[in-house]
Amino acid sequence: MPNRTNGLLPALDDVSKRIVELLQEDGRQPFVTIAREVGLSEAAVRQRVQKLIDGDVMQIVAVTDPLQVGFTRQAMVGVLVPGDVRLVADALCEMPEVSYVVTTAGSFDLLVEVVCEDDDHLLDVVMGQIRGLPGVGATETFVYLKLNKQQYRWGTR
Repeated sequence: MPNRTNGLLPALDDVSKRIVELLQEDGRQPFVTIAREVGLSEAAVRQRVQKLIDGDVMQIVAVTDPLQVGFTRQAMVGVLVPGDVRLVADALCEMPEVSYVVTTAGSFDLLVEVVCEDDDHLLDVVMGQIRGLPGVGATETFVYLKLNKQQYRWGTR
């Protein structure tokens, strides 16, 4: 998540943007390889990467395919909240099945992505956990039939 100090996003120079792009291609690239590409020393690249991580500009993580690790059901859940949306959003963020929570200005107050083992697990998450939260007025579940595109390459060009 971007570090929004005084409402402003941190400015990245072209070298930092290129470092991010290279890590998006392969997050396990050695700093020495990145250094050769961007024209800095290995130590300078290591320092920039650490600043990007510490500033919440980026994370270096392993991204899994849910199907390959036993989670066969994904869905987006639209949530209507007649009261304080922030309280419900905070509670949803604590659920292990929830991978994404966004406050919206549309038909729903919140959009929540859930990753579940199967349909029974999804039913339990939506009916037992999400709808059971204080402040949730209604939900609508959109079951994923096929994931057509998922990418994590943005913010550098």
